[in-house]
Parts: sequence; C-alpha cells; structure tokens
Amino acid sequence: MTHTHGSTPTDHAAPGEDPAPGAHSNHSGHSGHTARFRRLFWIMLVVAIPVVTASPMFGMLLGYDVPGWARWLAPALGTVMYAWGGAPFLAGAVAEIRDRRPGMMLLIGLAITVAFLASWGASLGVLHHELGFWWELALLIVIMLLGHWLEMRSLAQTNSALDSLAALLPDVAERIEHGDTVQVSPDDLRVGDVVVIRPGGRLPADGRVIQGSADVDESMITGESRAVTRSTGDAVVAGTVATDSGLRVEVTAVGTDTALAGIQRLVADAQASSSRAQRLADRAAGWLFWFALGAAAITALAWSAAGFPDDAVIRTITVLVIACPHALGLAIPLVVSITTERAARAGILVKDRLALETMRTVDTVLFDKTGTLTKGTPAVTSIEPVSPFTPEELLVLAASAEQDSEHPLAKAIAIAAHDRGLEFRRATGFRSSPAVGVSAHVDGRTVQVGGPRLLDEAGAEELPIAEAWREEGAIILHVLVDHRVAGAFRLADDIRPESISAVEALHARGVDVVMITGDAAAVAENVARQVGIDRVIAGVRPEDKAARVRTLQAEGRRVAMVGDGVNDAPALAQADVGLAIGAGTDVAIASAGVILAGDDPRAVISVIDLSTAGYRKMTQNLWWAAGYNLLSVPLAAGVLAPLGFVLPMSVGAILMSVSTIVVALNAQLLRRLDLRLPKTL
Repeated sequence: MTHTHGSTPTDHAAPGEDPAPGAHSNHSGHSGHTARFRRLFWIMLVVAIPVVTASPMFGMLLGYDVPGWARWLAPALGTVMYAWGGAPFLAGAVAEIRDRRPGMMLLIGLAITVAFLASWGASLGVLHHELGFWWELALLIVIMLLGHWLEMRSLAQTNSALDSLAALLPDVAERIEHGDTVQVSPDDLRVGDVVVIRPGGRLPADGRVIQGSADVDESMITGESRAVTRSTGDAVVAGTVATDSGLRVEVTAVGTDTALAGIQRLVADAQASSSRAQRLADRAAGWLFWFALGAAAITALAWSAAGFPDDAVIRTITVLVIACPHALGLAIPLVVSITTERAARAGILVKDRLALETMRTVDTVLFDKTGTLTKGTPAVTSIEPVSPFTPEELLVLAASAEQDSEHPLAKAIAIAAHDRGLEFRRATGFRSSPAVGVSAHVDGRTVQVGGPRLLDEAGAEELPIAEAWREEGAIILHVLVDHRVAGAFRLADDIRPESISAVEALHARGVDVVMITGDAAAVAENVARQVGIDRVIAGVRPEDKAARVRTLQAEGRRVAMVGDGVNDAPALAQADVGLAIGAGTDVAIASAGVILAGDDPRAVISVIDLSTAGYRKMTQNLWWAAGYNLLSVPLAAGVLAPLGFVLPMSVGAILMSVSTIVVALNAQLLRRLDLRLPKTL
C-alpha cells in the first residue's frame, strides 16, 4: 500500500529467522516484527549491563579494574548478545551480500562481527588489549535494536484494501427458486439468477432490474453524490445500495467479472506497479560500507608498508569498529517515530512513511469532490416560495410531510428546518411513491414533495428558477400544497467551509489544485467556482481515475490524491501520495499512505509541513551521523600520525556516543512543530 519510489520490498527477519533478500528495505508485516524487536531489545538491554560494566576497556575509561572473577563475564554474555541480539542483522547482512546491495544491515553486521572477533582475540591475549570492544559491541546491538523497533512500530500497517473491497458485498443473497426466496452465499450466484433486493439492501452481483424502481446509492462505486433512480431494464452494480424501495434483479455478472472486482484488480495493479524510494539511510550506509572497507584496506597497507604490522592490525580493526553506525542507525527511526507521534496527535495517521516523506515534493493535489471538498450529503441551499408562502412556512410544511421518510433528500429538508429552529407539525396519511415523491396531510392541507414526475402527475409547471438551478447541477424538489405549486427547494452537496481556505493555502505554496469527480460537469464546475479551483476533471468513472492520475504524472507532476470512496481507491494507490479522509470507506483508507482522521481538507497542509520538517531533520541527522564517520575514520586510521596524533580508541568510542546523543536531541526538536488546525476560518 505504498505509493513511493525505488526498490522491491522485502521483510526484516525476526530473530532466528532468515530475512528475504534486501532485508532492510521493506516494512510489510511489521506488526509481528515490532513485538519481536521490542522483546529482543529489552532482553539485550538487560544483558548489556553486565557486559559493559565487566568490559576491561570500559573500566579503564572510568578508572576502575574489573575483578578477576568477572574476567570472562563480558566474553560469555557478549557472545550471547552477538549470536542472539545480532542475529537479525547478521541474517540481513548475508542477504545484502547475496543481493550485491550493501546497506545498513551489512554495515552493522560487519561492525559487530569485527568487534566480536577482535574482542575475543583481546580476551585470549592473541590481540592487543585495546581491541577489547565488548562494551562497544553490546551498545551497538542495543542501539540498533532500539532503532529497528522504533522504525517498525511507526510503520505498522492497517487493514488490506482488497479485503475492504470484498467487504462491500453482502454476506447473503436472496435468490428466487421455483417462486420461493432462498438465502444463499453471493459466491453461489450464477448468471441468469434472479435475486431480491430489499430497501436498504446491498446488491450481491452486477445485474439488470426486472421488477421495481428504487433510488440506488452508487457513490461507493461511481462517486456520484446523489442516489440514482434505477427501474426496469436499468443496469445495477454489485456493492451498491437500494435506498428506498425493493428490486428484483437478474444477475448478469458474478465473481471476477463484476465492476467491483474490476476496481479490486485496479487497486492491486496500482499497488503492485507503485515504485518505492530507496531509503536515505540505506544509501548512506551503502556508501559508508565501501568507505569503511576502503579505509581499512588502505590503513592495513599503509601501516604494514611503514614497517608496523602490529599497529596495522590495531588500526585496521579500529577503523572497522569505529565506522559502526550508532548514530546512523537512529538518524531515521527516531525522526520517523516522532513525526508519526506528532501526526497522530494532529489527526494524521501515517501508514506509509515513504508516502509521508514524498509529500514535501508534491506539486499537484488532486481532490475528489464528494465527501472530501464537500460533505457528501445533500443540503438545502436555496428556497423559492410562491406567494403567499414564506420560505419558513414552505420549509415547515415540507419537513413535516417528509418527517417519516428515510430518503436522504427528506433528511436534508428536515435538517434545514431543524437548523432554522422551526417546529415540525403533525402529519397524517403519509405515502411514499418511488421516483415520484411523498405526500401527507399537514394542518388539514395536502402537502406533496417530489421531483419532475410529481409535477407531471399533478399537471403542474416547474418554477422559472428551476432551469437556472438545473444548469448548476442542483437537485430540484417542488412542494405542492393542495395540488398547487407552493415553491421549490434547491439541494446540492454541501461544501465544507474549510475547503476554500485549504485551496487558498495550497495555491499560496505554489501547489496546483485539481478536482476530480464522477459528478456531471455542471455540478463540478459550480463547486470549483465556490472553492477556487481552476482545473476540473468531471464525469470520471472509477476505472478512469487512476488513468487520470497517471496522465498528471506523465506531465512531470508529483501528485497527491485526496479521497474517501471505493471509487478513489485505484487513484489513491496510483498517486505518489494517497491521502484518505478518515470518515471514508475502509478500502479508501487501506489504499492510502496517509489517513486524515478528521474531515478537514486543511489537514493536507499539515501533512506537507510535517513532511518538510521531518525530511529536514532526517537530512540533518544523516549529515551529522555520516559526517562523524567521515571525520573519525581517517583519524582512527592514522592520517595525522606523521604529526604525532592518532585517535585513541577510547576517544573514538566517546565521540560515537556523543554523536548518538546529538542525533537524538536534534530529532526531539520536531516536537515543537505545531500541526493544530485553526478553529475558525
């Protein structure tokens, strides 16, 4: 579910397991690895305490002697740490050697192996006592385990997008067999079967309506904000909902042939084709590996050629150990952990760290309209009464007549009356006619609310303003009182008030804003004018959304897609960064790299700020961590030996610890970043 660029992913190995090739690059399946690395870190931390305190070199640094009875404590426990705590890194190093792609795992594996062998050589008296690196070995393993634990904890994945798509289908379908209704699994349906869809029911397969008429909510498939009337002869799609009436449907496609399955394949293809960025730390570790190896070889040759073979061994081993990436191993994980925590506090849930990193480079934000820039539900936006009725009187009559209806448009009218503080009146004789409207008796008068078919049946004319509303793509309902037109309502998908400031802020940053929707062009253009968006892509079907993202990417753009529906899932997976509105469907959330837990589109700005700040800290930490190695390795090799200075191992070890502390403190500065959204616009 990533939407970033570079190498093929593989898993970290758990302790005692063989990782897949390139073990340091992937972050799938991290929930299990997180628990293993957490447990291993705490165990190794406890074991490291006696290893460090019983290490002769550490005692020499602090000015105390290790008692004779504890002489073999560090070698014994240090061996346990190397074999157990170092197992994931050693296995990863082998995989990187096999792939011929040196990186962090190989650098760590090289450092702990050299430290382990040198320390045993010093403990047995074969090598110089200064090469007793037991305490360094213990600290390196503990710090690297901490880094990997923090990294994988922040990168734990949530539900699968493909599982969420499958969940759109109902658990059972009602099939007609010999005149009787039988409940069966959707998997048992065949082309030609006839199924019953009850009001509020979800379609189990693609089909054609053979009996009945109903308003069908297709927003999860098409993105269309309004329910669409489907009657005899019309095609219907699996996963959609008959909102107000029952249907009988003849099945025309099942299983992998349904439109829903097609979207499922699009999501899978987009996810599989998404490239990934090679981690900065991996690249730095790869370069540092060759740098350390080259420096060690030159050191051995130079000191040997100068006639100091013993010093050649000491200096070479010192170079390899001092190149160990204490700070480098924490440079990225610490920043990742803090940015993830800061994001969560701001209602931004980071599923894919690489997606968050990429957000700072985005130059185009593609917003889905329905449920993202708009609230995704119809609202009364204008009332046109006919004298002698006032807008309030018309709204009270319509809301009172509609109060027993569950239709989304009826709810919109009721909400409008409630928001204006109007009191409903008692209604009797409520009747609902699909695709026509409702009628009821209110205060002794017959009140009818409905669309064009209601006017046709009553032989009435629509109000003149209706044409202008229709050109704007609005939904139009007329109100008849005692069979005469008393007024009309304009209903439209309500725009989120935060959308305007979100678009303004993106424009101020030089980011292009594009709106994509399955709605008609008139509806889309009207919303775009109100929000301030210049470029609109309207009337787009689900299978075309991902293609439109690819078109933008082909123009050289870095695209972030913001959406909330199933129809957005392929585009979310295809985009460089997919951001899902948290109130949306599970599949949209699962297909995105970043989830906005709230419904405020201004959170996109917060993601950009977080991405920029996090990348800046990563870069600073990498320069500091790698810079230490670039400086200390030549000094440890003896570059300044002709001037009488050779970096002592004890000083190098202290500098390594200081480097780690600096990286940790620098990462903590991210906590000052304020991602809270303004309460008022």
